Amino acid sequence: MTGRGVLRVTLATVAVANAVTGLTALLTPRAFYDDFPFGAGWVATLPPFNEHLTTDVGASYLAFGLLLGWAAYTLARALVLPLCAAWSVFSLAHLAFHVTHLDGMSSADAAAQTVGLVAVLAPVVVAVVVLGPGRTSTAEP
Repeated sequence: MTGRGVLRVTLATVAVANAVTGLTALLTPRAFYDDFPFGAGWVATLPPFNEHLTTDVGASYLAFGLLLGWAAYTLARALVLPLCAAWSVFSLAHLAFHVTHLDGMSSADAAAQTVGLVAVLAPVVVAVVVLGPGRTSTAEP
């Protein structure tokens, strides 16, 4: 696969993950709170439920999903780099919170949650590496 292909697939994968998470939280906030991810109920370990906060978080994930999808389509450096930086800031803060709030989770769930949060951060690092330093376009990453 070419650099463009790797970049496109990487960004698209994170876009889809964000869109699914965002739509779930936005459209079914109580189910998101009680069951995310895949029925494990990780969010519910941090009570109490707040519909407003959950739908706002869903909208944020959906917005990131849209931008990541746009970046995957265009591969425009002027979009990819700041978007990857913004997603990294969000993901690092999100990861830091969750690794310091593992009470009430089984060891397996705590490990899976941590791995999952790293897994949504790592692809944007890959995208920046594939894009490479100093290029003015993505014609040949």
